Amino acid sequence: MKTVLYIKANPKPDNVSRTFQISEKFIESYKKKNPADNIITLDLYKENIAFLNSGQVAGHAAGTDENDIMIKYAKQFALADKYVFAAPLWNLGLPSILKAYIDYITVKGFSFKYTGQGPVGLLGGRKAVFITTRGGFYSIPPMSEFEMGERYLKTILAFYGISDYALINADGLDVIGQDIEKIVRETADKAVELAENF
Repeated sequence: MKTVLYIKANPKPDNVSRTFQISEKFIESYKKKNPADNIITLDLYKENIAFLNSGQVAGHAAGTDENDIMIKYAKQFALADKYVFAAPLWNLGLPSILKAYIDYITVKGFSFKYTGQGPVGLLGGRKAVFITTRGGFYSIPPMSEFEMGERYLKTILAFYGISDYALINADGLDVIGQDIEKIVRETADKAVELAENF
């Protein structure tokens, strides 16, 4: 049995968020294929993830404050086998709440460690998928040069040692003249297909 951590970063409800319309299809398909797996849904807005305060920054450096909520999230992340991130592109990057969550889980001894040759990821062998929606066409030049959300997430996951990474993206959702429902539907179909072998 595998543990899947489903991390949601959008204040909109599932039926309104175009990102969640796709990610929920992925999760539904995954459950059918892997009924014994444990799926933990972590809605960051419902969790009220906040920015690190000065005390947490000190504990973050030490990585030893077992009573800190940051360590709770870092442990939960480290114990998972697979990760499903669902978040839209906002202002060329990730929603700030997702970046705040990443600050919680980037803790030495959980997601990485320091060595004489520098930091080394501790989460090798795990899988991750990022499901995102974007208003413009950020997969191709020239706008791909401005896309920082997926680029950052893929980079930080690689820092943790997670190289088995996939992207599911719906682009052009705010471009006038695009068939939004069709784009979301076709992207959801791709998500369902990917979930078969995730």
